[in-house]
Amino acid sequence: VQLQACGGGLVQAGGSLRLSCAASGRTFSNNAMGWFRQVLGKEREFVAALSWRGDRITYADAVKGRFTISRDNARNTVYLQMNSLKPEDTGVYYCAAARKAVSGRDPSEYNYWGQGTEVTVSS
Repeated sequence: VQLQACGGGLVQAGGSLRLSCAASGRTFSNNAMGWFRQVLGKEREFVAALSWRGDRITYADAVKGRFTISRDNARNTVYLQMNSLKPEDTGVYYCAAARKAVSGRDPSEYNYWGQGTEVTVSS
């Protein structure tokens, strides 16, 4: 699976962005998907995960109630809608795919990674 993330940018605090991650290669619909983010000098941080059916969703506490992960298997795309953005949401956001139906918070569960898209939230 090849993953291509896009949609990042510069936004003021309180604003919104929608990230997209397009998948190609293997059958996308069989993969659980996740979003992670990373700030320079820090470890990659879990943001959200979505099962292949879309019926099991997990969010990091820091984004719960503000971010929404979704997928469109017909378009081979997973989305991350980010609302009420805060400066601490700044980072490079990565999408990832796991070779299983349900995935969680551990980056080691994921087999494929996109190149990242940068999000900057100004105060």
